[in-house]
Amino acid sequence: MAGPASTTRRGTRSGRPTRVPLPPHPPEYVARRLQEIDRDSAESLLLALTEDGCDLAGLERFAESEEELRGMARTILARYGDAATFHTNVNRPGHVRGTLDFTSSGWAYSPLSVYTEDYGLIVVTDTEVGMFWNFADY
Repeated sequence: MAGPASTTRRGTRSGRPTRVPLPPHPPEYVARRLQEIDRDSAESLLLALTEDGCDLAGLERFAESEEELRGMARTILARYGDAATFHTNVNRPGHVRGTLDFTSSGWAYSPLSVYTEDYGLIVVTDTEVGMFWNFADY
């Protein structure tokens, strides 16, 4: 009997081989590529992850307003509680350490995956870790 429609017994999806996007890395490799950011920056980053290029320009394609989308991002982050910390491999330095500035044109990231571009948000609490990521393979 076959598994779910999108998965075959050979570990492929839609007839394509499964590709593990984040290979195992030692902790020190990952730590060098991440920076802690504040909750407001994490909220903006969640929205920026919806678009290749990691910016907020693509929000116009959604039916919801930017404020409605921000409310959704706040709901996601609230799930982790007030003590959560936020980490990213995105470098869009704001005017204050630990913030990201999505109004600046320049940005960079420290890749962690096998793809051409990858950037994301890691949320850490005492009991769990959440990861939100965008992968682009041009």
